[in-house]
Amino acid sequence: MDGLTISWIGALIGLALAIILILRKLNPVYALFLGAIVGALIGGANLEETVSVLVNGTQSVMGTVLRVLAAGVLAGVMMESGAAETIAQAIVRKFGGSRAILALSLATMIITAVGVFIPVAVLIVAPIALSVGNKMGISKVALLLALSGGGKAGNIISPNPNTIAAARGFDLDLSRVMLAGLVPALCGLAVTVLVASLLKNKGIKVADNEIPGGEVDMSKYPPLGRAIVAPLVAVVLLMINPIGSISGIQALASFKVDAMYILPLAGIIGMLAMRQGGKILQYTSSGLSKMTATVLILIGAGGIAGLISASDLSSQVVSLIEASGISGTFLAPISGILMAAATASTSTGVILATGSFGEAILNMGTAPLAAAVMVHTGATVIDSLPQGNYFHVTADAMKMTIRQRMGLIPYEAIVGGTMTIVATILYGFIF
Repeated sequence: MDGLTISWIGALIGLALAIILILRKLNPVYALFLGAIVGALIGGANLEETVSVLVNGTQSVMGTVLRVLAAGVLAGVMMESGAAETIAQAIVRKFGGSRAILALSLATMIITAVGVFIPVAVLIVAPIALSVGNKMGISKVALLLALSGGGKAGNIISPNPNTIAAARGFDLDLSRVMLAGLVPALCGLAVTVLVASLLKNKGIKVADNEIPGGEVDMSKYPPLGRAIVAPLVAVVLLMINPIGSISGIQALASFKVDAMYILPLAGIIGMLAMRQGGKILQYTSSGLSKMTATVLILIGAGGIAGLISASDLSSQVVSLIEASGISGTFLAPISGILMAAATASTSTGVILATGSFGEAILNMGTAPLAAAVMVHTGATVIDSLPQGNYFHVTADAMKMTIRQRMGLIPYEAIVGGTMTIVATILYGFIF
């Protein structure tokens, strides 16, 4: 492998092949590996060197894999214990029907922000949304935009796999990336509520036979005070170091405990607070199973990352941008937008964007934190296309047809685009 440089043409062909195969419904892991193999061979590597390219690439994502698996403990606790449902119900009850769209958006944002996957967060809040929408006469497109937009906002400030991938892709602490996404997330929430409010009378409404039967039995869920313990512990521990750095308090700034320790610890403390300690095996097994698909995609994306890093593609990209006169800052959000659109997944888009274009982005003079936030927000713009599972999960949750669900994509892009523009202005040009 020493001295091997794969042609940028081979790297591009491999990346394109992987994307095409994903669009053709081949398992993403195999698509990514096959793209990496074909790209390396076309780019000038022999069979032995191609294996080394893939091995080196997959080894580079092992740090992210460890943190994603650790996050599974917190995710499993929040989903399986009913803590997420408790939080969602409390938020909607607090705001009442007159502010239903804000309540639904905020509930989904918070559920996602505390470590629940965005499709699961939408599934949790969807029955509440259908019931509220039926009573208030709010259209389905407005309801789902409230859920999806709120979820997107929460996803960029969460300890979810996409945020972990953005942080590890640029060698940053998870807490710094989460905190840096806060302002774009709040802007995304505001735009979600505004656009959804404008759409509340557009399109079909929720029929009587589509609302869940009866009231939700909250007796089987933990009380709110216990339900918020796990996410509260996680947020407090993750924010100690950034707060110390900002405030200049050395004792706090020196607290450098990795998310790999914090997220499982928060999950276990929350489990004990909810008096569910006896279910630790059940909750952790569930969390692990939910992380398995993401981990496999991470490994597959590592193969493509190995191909790109062994090629001269990054230097070619930098030269092209310099010759065009376009600010190199835009490479970060554009790479996130394109990779997430190709894979119809925020997390996979971030993984591919950081692995494939991370070096080129940094070579353009973009700071690591700025690069992470811009790639991350960019991956939320058009990540809900039909080739991904999120599109179909959310359509089923809100009892919408494929055509009805397709009509929501431009509005989701407005939310993601807003967060990307805000992040690019803040971190690409101001800070």
